[in-house]
Amino acid sequence: MLGRSLLPLLAAGGHDVRAPARDELDLFDPERVAEAVRDAEAVYHLATRIPAPERRGDPGAWRENDRLRAEASKLLVDAALAGETRIYVQASVTFAADLPSALVAEQETARFAAAGRIGVVLRLGTLDGPGTEYALPKPGADATLHIADAGRALLAALRAPTGVYNVVRDCERISNARFEQATGWRPRL
Repeated sequence: MLGRSLLPLLAAGGHDVRAPARDELDLFDPERVAEAVRDAEAVYHLATRIPAPERRGDPGAWRENDRLRAEASKLLVDAALAGETRIYVQASVTFAADLPSALVAEQETARFAAAGRIGVVLRLGTLDGPGTEYALPKPGADATLHIADAGRALLAALRAPTGVYNVVRDCERISNARFEQATGWRPRL
């Protein structure tokens, strides 16, 4: 979903994009991951497997998502560090404290940055808009974001210094001011 929003923006900006589909790249195979990121200037980790709403109360339903956030993040960072990758961008969530695997992914991004490179974590609000679970902002959510704005934020992350940034709509309980100051990004929708 995030990739569908980001990829056209990267292509329009003249970036050479390699974005293997789920069935084209096993993110748990270190050799395949290393091959996929070889010579990449930037690597985005956008893969998730959020369970269907009716299964979200079942901890087992989150197993694949947790593996993608924790194990795949480690393999992607290992591969990026072994190559010439300069920027690593990890999509996360504003409620990361509630998801231990999201915090592991954020720690992997910090490990990438500790090696003298640029590691950016975008803690995105609950997504809404075409292709998401919510057509309109989720009622009662502290932090929301339209999918098109999420794509624009991911593109802007290429200009951000190392850090963890909230990316949400303006005037919500969680502020996006640091990301706006770092990149000039502002939500449109």
